[in-house]
Amino acid sequence: MLLAACATHAQPACTNPVYLTFDTGHMAVAPLIADVLNRHQVKVTFFGANEKTKEGDGSLGNHWAPWWKARGGEGHEFASHTWDHVYWRADLPDGRFKVRASAGPQAGVDQARSAGEYCAQIARADRRLQELTGRKPLPLFRAPGGKTSPRFLAATRACGWQHVGWAPAGFLGDELPSESASNARLLQKALRDVRSGDILLAHLGIWSRKDPWAPAVLEPLVTGLKAKGFCFATLRDHPAYREWIARPR
Repeated sequence: MLLAACATHAQPACTNPVYLTFDTGHMAVAPLIADVLNRHQVKVTFFGANEKTKEGDGSLGNHWAPWWKARGGEGHEFASHTWDHVYWRADLPDGRFKVRASAGPQAGVDQARSAGEYCAQIARADRRLQELTGRKPLPLFRAPGGKTSPRFLAATRACGWQHVGWAPAGFLGDELPSESASNARLLQKALRDVRSGDILLAHLGIWSRKDPWAPAVLEPLVTGLKAKGFCFATLRDHPAYREWIARPR
């Protein structure tokens, strides 16, 4: 009887997965996104940086700590987006990298940083995410804007961090101007183009978009993809990262 009851409530295996990921943003839509994910029992991977927010002391600050703790309790996964949302801009001849942060005390200033200094940015966000969520983040990171070079990726990998980008169809378009990329068009494009195995990218709020993407597109996207036979998994289960994640740290 007990075995039968367990079987009845067991979750079906995810055989046609997509991997929904969220980068931090202004956080105003974060509660609405969490509501949608909970309502549809979707687990995602959050990439966290301490970005400026519409309220509070940064996306990884104390104001948003209860929100992150709740997501940890729900079983989502987490990974670093660098502490100050630091963009790679160029490889430098001396082996360092030209970078520019969009948050923190050096926001908007081009700087030269060694691999070790950049990796410290990744590690700082990783530590804070563990403090906030109570879960050990994945040994992955996403470079802001997805901007990288082969040398940069080799250097960050040597520090213990595997980079995660996204599929072309997985760019869900919430960074685009709503005047030229309406929510209806973005939803239609995603439902048409997303394929099994794709990593999808959205944000916890984009300052420049006038007509917010979330939750307007998120809920019909989730229900639409499920109706097409897709299921949602976290990057812990992605075949490209499983072995890396399983390595001793």
